[in-house]
Amino acid sequence: MDKRERLDAYLESHDLESVWFARPNSFAWLTGGRNVVDRETEAGVAAIGYDRNDLTLVVDNIESDRIVAEELPDREESEISIERFPWHASSLSDAIAECATTNGRAASDIAVPGLERVDPSPLRQPLTERDRDRYRELGRETAAAVESVCRQVRSDDTEIEVASALRVALSAREIEVPVVLVGGAERARKYRHYTPTQAHLGDYALVSVTAERAGLHASCTRTVAFDRPEWLTDHHAAAARVEVTALAETRAMAGTDEAAVDPAADSGGAGTAGDVFRAIQNAYAAVGHEGEWKNHHQGGAAGFAGREWIATPGHEAPIVAPMAYAWNPTVRGAKSEDTALVTDDGIEPLTTTGSWPTSTVAAVDRDVELERPAILEREE
Repeated sequence: MDKRERLDAYLESHDLESVWFARPNSFAWLTGGRNVVDRETEAGVAAIGYDRNDLTLVVDNIESDRIVAEELPDREESEISIERFPWHASSLSDAIAECATTNGRAASDIAVPGLERVDPSPLRQPLTERDRDRYRELGRETAAAVESVCRQVRSDDTEIEVASALRVALSAREIEVPVVLVGGAERARKYRHYTPTQAHLGDYALVSVTAERAGLHASCTRTVAFDRPEWLTDHHAAAARVEVTALAETRAMAGTDEAAVDPAADSGGAGTAGDVFRAIQNAYAAVGHEGEWKNHHQGGAAGFAGREWIATPGHEAPIVAPMAYAWNPTVRGAKSEDTALVTDDGIEPLTTTGSWPTSTVAAVDRDVELERPAILEREE
């Protein structure tokens, strides 16, 4: 299904006349552009509505010219009806309500008087061909930025210094960075979310980012060692085997896209996030770290959010393809994480450059092997 077909199916199944998106990631999903000025707000500064094959942009007079000229790369202006409102006379939600309620029942991804709420995440799954092409570019450029910084860091650098370098490297590629984690040798062993501090890196470092451009999100982690602790090799290898197992199970469980739009539809035999999570639990046990999954979330589907969903035991979200997945297993002090595209043809790592050292890693319970990032050894 393309996006319009998906939206038509949603309107039909929910007896709606229109659906409206003001959250930045869903606005980007439907338009390819950004509606963000203030990143601390739930909604952007404009909303896009879909009404039986027609698009309507609702935006105030401050932002209208810029949004139309610069933030609608996938659309000809003639394809979109534009409803402008004076910034001082109304709010975005009230302006949506005024446009939407003239045509019958409607839903929105933010609170709007008189409208129902829509969960946009299922509509964003699976990825269209255009979004997959964009994802490949984002993944490659995200990995290139992260790896370039990792090749330059030194043991006496602080975590904050490395985080700042990552933000600059990614920003130069027009990539936003919602999440930057840098953990030196002391803090990476203590915490699973190693938010950067003034601590020095020391013997080794974990560097993790979730990056965003045009609404799409890519996550990856790299490990750099200056004086590798003896235990790190085992922990890194164990986390990598769990990650490959998760990807292999995801590929085996993937079904058709109709299950994402309408969970009641025939999924074509698709498995669920809970099925993959069970494989992750078993993989931890197989590599000698049973129960380690309790100490950190394991990731899930990626796309127009850092995670469209995070897997948990018994989670019923359908596994669909083509879709991006970012699994991020941890074993104390080590983490394995990349974003991969799962399709009918297999597993395609996205956050990769081909220039980082890798090792071949096998799933614990399926005949699947993947190249995974190895630990980069740095000399001072």
